Amino acid sequence: MIPVNPSDSTRRRYVRNIVKVYRQATEDQEARGKSWYRTAHQLADMMSGGNVIAGAGVIAALSANKAWDMNRRLAHDAFAGRVHGHTGDALGKVVKIMSGVDPAEVLPMGIKTGNFYRCILDPDDAEAVCVDRHAHDIAYGSPQGNRDRGLSSKGRYAALSLAYRNAAAILGVLPSQVQAVTWVVWTESLAGVKRRPTLERYSHDQ
Repeated sequence: MIPVNPSDSTRRRYVRNIVKVYRQATEDQEARGKSWYRTAHQLADMMSGGNVIAGAGVIAALSANKAWDMNRRLAHDAFAGRVHGHTGDALGKVVKIMSGVDPAEVLPMGIKTGNFYRCILDPDDAEAVCVDRHAHDIAYGSPQGNRDRGLSSKGRYAALSLAYRNAAAILGVLPSQVQAVTWVVWTESLAGVKRRPTLERYSHDQ
């Protein structure tokens, strides 16, 4: 778990790690990552019958602790009239969003779920960063398995978001694209599709 207030040297290390993973992407991985949120936006628009705000909100509300395939399946089911497959809190948010409540009033906008919604709603959003466990591990420098990353802390989340925005400035792409491309590289390396990059990691944050 990264500290809530990392030192400047540690922040720079996070940025270097993120940039290194991005630059490990094949052309195919980079293309898939760069188009990820635009494709998700189209999916949200399609499954909601043109109400992309609701579509993006429902997908985000159902995203916690769910693989993407399951996430989109549950969202599709919700718009088909079957709201199921998640915690009562998440399902309550889905019901509110589908009844017309603005997702920004329902979702926790300062952390992962709200930022996931923002990235899907507007793939050109220059500030939103969806920091999930993989995004944390990429910046940290190694997989953390089932350990708690502490991403409910707004301070910790903000530190990681800034690292991705700084990496984006170096790479000349959107922060959400940096996150998505590195997510593709990282998850495929964990699955054995591609060798995982060797990143900078210290036993104690400096």
